Amino acid sequence: MIMKNLRSTYLVATMVIAGLSTVGMHGAAMAQPQTIVRAVMHSDLKIVDPVWSTAYISRNHGYMIYDTLFAMDAQGAVQPQMIDTYQLSEDKTVYTMTLREGLLWHDGKPVTSDDCIASIKRWAARDVVGQEMLTYLKDITAVDQKTFKINLKEPSAAVMIGLSRPTGTAFMMPKRVAETSPQEQLSEYVGSGPFVFKTNEWKPGSKVVYEKFAQYKPRAEPPSAMAGGKVVKVDRVEWLAIADQQTAVNALLAGEIDIIEQPSHDLLPMLKKNANIQFSDWSSMGNQYVFRFNSLNKPFDNVKARQAIWYAFNQEDFLKAVIGDPDYYKVCKSMFFCGTPLGTTIGMDGLLESNFKKARELVKESGYDGTPIVLLHSTDRHVYANLAPVAKSLLEKAGFKVDMQSMDWQSVVVRRTKKDPIAKGGWNLTITSTNNVFNPLESSYLNAACEKTTFGWPCDAQIEKLRSDFSRETDLTKQKALTEAVQLRAIEYPVYIPLGQWYQPMVARKNLSGVIEAPAPVFWNLTKTGK
Repeated sequence: MIMKNLRSTYLVATMVIAGLSTVGMHGAAMAQPQTIVRAVMHSDLKIVDPVWSTAYISRNHGYMIYDTLFAMDAQGAVQPQMIDTYQLSEDKTVYTMTLREGLLWHDGKPVTSDDCIASIKRWAARDVVGQEMLTYLKDITAVDQKTFKINLKEPSAAVMIGLSRPTGTAFMMPKRVAETSPQEQLSEYVGSGPFVFKTNEWKPGSKVVYEKFAQYKPRAEPPSAMAGGKVVKVDRVEWLAIADQQTAVNALLAGEIDIIEQPSHDLLPMLKKNANIQFSDWSSMGNQYVFRFNSLNKPFDNVKARQAIWYAFNQEDFLKAVIGDPDYYKVCKSMFFCGTPLGTTIGMDGLLESNFKKARELVKESGYDGTPIVLLHSTDRHVYANLAPVAKSLLEKAGFKVDMQSMDWQSVVVRRTKKDPIAKGGWNLTITSTNNVFNPLESSYLNAACEKTTFGWPCDAQIEKLRSDFSRETDLTKQKALTEAVQLRAIEYPVYIPLGQWYQPMVARKNLSGVIEAPAPVFWNLTKTGK
């Protein structure tokens, strides 16, 4: 399995939960008080289809209500999750997978092979690894109600990487739901995961509510990152939308909420002084800021205009403006995480050093005509708010005219999916972040498969061939060579600009225990005592 070669252990703090007692009468008996967890997540939940959207808040929602066939443990190894047993044929082209006993959807119906087949197909149509898997796929067939086969034309690591990845996750859904077109959002939210989504209590901009799924059957193994037993020890989880960071911190200190997923970095010193607050780190590799072009609209349909950004930008300006404290950021001139087996600075000499003379030369060579370029600016997330203003300043020094359009993060998430021309509400540039740049196959923003890519739609056969070659390779030395080739081509044909690594602690009250270090915030295994 190439996963152990490619990954460092993900160290991501998860969520935890606090309680509120509610007393009610049932006949003459008193009901048991509920344990309720209240968390302030990094963003409000507006898009609830984790396959349709790449937003992390949608992925986090997915882990609450859906389950996965496989999952990554804390050592980066692939472990069965919904799967009981599986076999790989001698020629490595046929995977035979059997589901665990007792798996139920939230509506009480059993999980079947047909459900999983439909879910895999919908996920694969949109996910960067899933799309690669489809190029090798012959078919997926049901053997019986609990067993199915994935048949490949030739061996590929994309199957197990894709079905176990913690981001771009292959969530399982009922067949009737999974048959929704991958180009359309879901309208029904039935999963088989540890929590039930209370749609009648969901108030966008205010609150998202989940309740424990009493019929969920966890695995027997102890939890390890996204793998193992998902034992729910609380009755209810509420995600509260509190945009103002100081207000959220005050609520945490007062015991009114239990968790802040991503507290503002400038408030961390104050939180560290409070004896009732605990800290947990995100992944030891952190996150990478991503400056993404829309390759469909002028001027960034021209490679010279995109190359100019390599010379206009420098990472330090962005990291200082947003994170500030060097304990929580790292300059990293690599498309892949520095400090990992595949991290490399090959080809980066002279780039990301704000050489405006060279940048202006490339802008001129691109034929840019001075039309303002639309830069999307997220205002309500502290880890994004100052990025676009820095970009605007550097872009203008390189010779671009910039129309920075400000909006909340969820509006950015929706806007960036639009392929419209600028005159009809389209866009040119946007900034996001990822924690999944360990290798060329999984990195969503290195996907250059034209219309099939994540927003931005770069189109380059050379990058795609190198990524495909990587998916078939298991030798680490050869993987490194392919990774370097991908980076060199991505410099020549830019698909995005990496703006450095940053790190985000999670904070919670100390009466919460059972925190699981994982690549995404999870709410199973958590207990709460008192306030």
